[in-house]
Amino acid sequence: MKKVYALEEYCVGCKLCEVHCVVAHSKSKDIIKAYKKETPRPLPRVIVEEDMPVSFALQCRHCEDAPCTKACITGAMHRDEETGVVTNREERCVGCWTCILVCPYGAIVRNEEGKKVATKCDLCSQSGDIPACVKNCPNEALKFEERGE
Repeated sequence: MKKVYALEEYCVGCKLCEVHCVVAHSKSKDIIKAYKKETPRPLPRVIVEEDMPVSFALQCRHCEDAPCTKACITGAMHRDEETGVVTNREERCVGCWTCILVCPYGAIVRNEEGKKVATKCDLCSQSGDIPACVKNCPNEALKFEERGE
């Protein structure tokens, strides 16, 4: 399964991956409308960690043995058997945040706008293409590829 990998030596901390993630998960798919007019604004599902001089994008690793899927009390956090992508069925999520507690990467965030649900990278699965963060990284610090565990 292809996953997103960060190359911290190329990341400059510009956070364009976060911006394009918000746009990709917005209703309008327009950068201005997504940031200025949509309520609630989608959260980025990738987070840029900075501790200068090192910075890198952090997102879900879609673990083979995903602890978030085991900890989820409603079954909202699940693995798609066909694609292998770990996603959250927001309509089933009760906002207990157990998945956040068990994620070894800190890649799941609280979305408290409207319905309280957990939000995480879904590899832009609705587009079926290269994830928006990878496609729009100006330094090619993010790669979407298949590697061994």
